[in-house]
Amino acid sequence: MELQKATARTKRAWLGNGGHRLRSKAQNALWTLFRYGIISGICFVIIYPIIRKIAVAIMDKQDIYNPTIFLIPQNFTLDNIKTAMKVLNYFPTLGNTLVFVTITMLFTTISCALAGYGFARFHFPGKNILFGLAILTILIPANTLMVPMYLHFRSFDFLGIIHLLTGNEGINLINTYWPTTISALTANGLKAGLFIYIFRQFFRGLPKEIEESALIDGAGGFKTFFRIMLPNAVPPLITVLLFSFVWQYNDSFYTSLYMSEMNLMPTMVASIAANANTVAQSMLPGGYDPNVKIDPNYIAMIVDTGILLVIVPLLVLYLFVQRYFVESVERSGIVG
Repeated sequence: MELQKATARTKRAWLGNGGHRLRSKAQNALWTLFRYGIISGICFVIIYPIIRKIAVAIMDKQDIYNPTIFLIPQNFTLDNIKTAMKVLNYFPTLGNTLVFVTITMLFTTISCALAGYGFARFHFPGKNILFGLAILTILIPANTLMVPMYLHFRSFDFLGIIHLLTGNEGINLINTYWPTTISALTANGLKAGLFIYIFRQFFRGLPKEIEESALIDGAGGFKTFFRIMLPNAVPPLITVLLFSFVWQYNDSFYTSLYMSEMNLMPTMVASIAANANTVAQSMLPGGYDPNVKIDPNYIAMIVDTGILLVIVPLLVLYLFVQRYFVESVERSGIVG
């Protein structure tokens, strides 16, 4: 009897453990399905506009009013891409933009790294106040500083030297690359406050023994920074380089404020609708005729195609650097 009871208890315990394992597997499966459902939904919301623009880019204009077409065109064509390239003056504009953005990115990264290193390692009067003001630039909307910034570079003068030498109020730097270049060199460019904070947090985490060893070897502040500290700051460097490149490439506020007449992508995108209408009219069989009204839906197709062409370089860049970007964000001062 005792053996039978023990066997029955063992059987019930085994069945109970099996039921518990089944419930755990079912719960894990449900959680996995729920998680993938949420991720898929978020990805669809993000990717759907790009998929829609790709479909529009290869769609013939006769498919605009076809209610049976959704994402997959019935008549494929590359005419929209060719027209959008003509509207944007694509390759010359892209080349100018990439050169300008790359130079600005490098200047911004170096100047913000120097500022962040100074705030992290050196002690001087008003250090905390100055760092607080640098962080405050992240919170203040750029629109509130638009007028003084424009006037500053409209009559640019460094400590009154230009007025003293020439008698003029200053040099007009508007519609040149100098306003953005000067801002980048002085760690006062686009999102510079955030970049300074990232570098400061990283340099504060490095051991001071590194600098003490360099000091014993006779290295000064700049030599220590460029030869020892900066090579160790690869994670924040990659983070700031990529953020600076993408934000400067997409920036329309400062570009329209300082360089509204320059051949850059943000200025071309701002006027893409008007330019698309002009190009479409010039492509009429009888030549340019401003009295002929172009179908606004066709203009919208050209605009969507142009925007897709503008973001393609960023998508290509992300495909190549996304692994390094994720690793650098995890190891930089943004996290933790």
